[in-house]
Amino acid sequence: MPNRRPRPTDPAPFIPRGREYADDVRDTFRGVVELARPGNCVAAGVLTATGAFVAGASGAAVPTALAAVTTVFAVAAGNAINDYFDREIDAVNRPDRPIPRGAVSPRGALATAVVWFAVAVAAALPLPPLSIGIAAVNLVALVTYTSLFKGTPGLGNALVAYLVGSTFLFGGAAVGSPRAVLVLAALAGLSTFTREVIKDVEDVAGDREEGLTTLPIAVGERRALWIGAAALVAAVAVSPLPYLSGTLGAAYLAVVAVADAVMLYAAYEGFADPAAAQRRFKYGTFLAAAAFVVGRAAVVL
Repeated sequence: MPNRRPRPTDPAPFIPRGREYADDVRDTFRGVVELARPGNCVAAGVLTATGAFVAGASGAAVPTALAAVTTVFAVAAGNAINDYFDREIDAVNRPDRPIPRGAVSPRGALATAVVWFAVAVAAALPLPPLSIGIAAVNLVALVTYTSLFKGTPGLGNALVAYLVGSTFLFGGAAVGSPRAVLVLAALAGLSTFTREVIKDVEDVAGDREEGLTTLPIAVGERRALWIGAAALVAAVAVSPLPYLSGTLGAAYLAVVAVADAVMLYAAYEGFADPAAAQRRFKYGTFLAAAAFVVGRAAVVL
């Protein structure tokens, strides 16, 4: 009797294929989520809400929420765009990221970024004009960062520093009080500049292979780390201003002193272990934000 070809009604030949398809869908879904870097997105949204709270406006839950949502989706879109342009560098430095490992195609990453940008724009439209202006500038900066500025010595680091600092400024502008968070934005921006320089030191091998001229490649790794340390010293120098001006109380000063110490140690650690220093810097940044929240809560309560 001749061999019979499987009919569509025969389930056995199609079960493995169905499992493979389900595994592919799950991997793609995980890849899309990883493109966004959910931890970074939520953190940025929290920083925006922190800026709104520190700004001191009461009864501003709706604009605060809209600003936080805008930030979350804008950061997600920016991360996806960054992965799209960095796919060849990531094949060396970060081969486990979604595009290098094949979970998401480059075209799929672009389409995902467009959707997330659209959500961010829709959430920002009801906000005050200054907030919309900051959001527009930031969206352009997120799109152009990797394609235009990342390989420019220092400029890419400064742009990322601005974007982080502007999350607080955006939150303050959303509730109509941007001036109240200027020091917080400056502290976050300067410390982020230092962390970005340390990150570039960690990524020198892949960046050099890709032909990028980052700050460590242009001036040398140790000199770049000293430049980053100088930016952090400036951040630490401005951190007591809210207490000295009487805007925030002693509770703020106590917590921000710990944050300053953590970040200064991270800058020192960056000369020996850039990866560990980056992680420590994140803790320091959040401690600094917590200092402003504690200081503001002490005034309100």
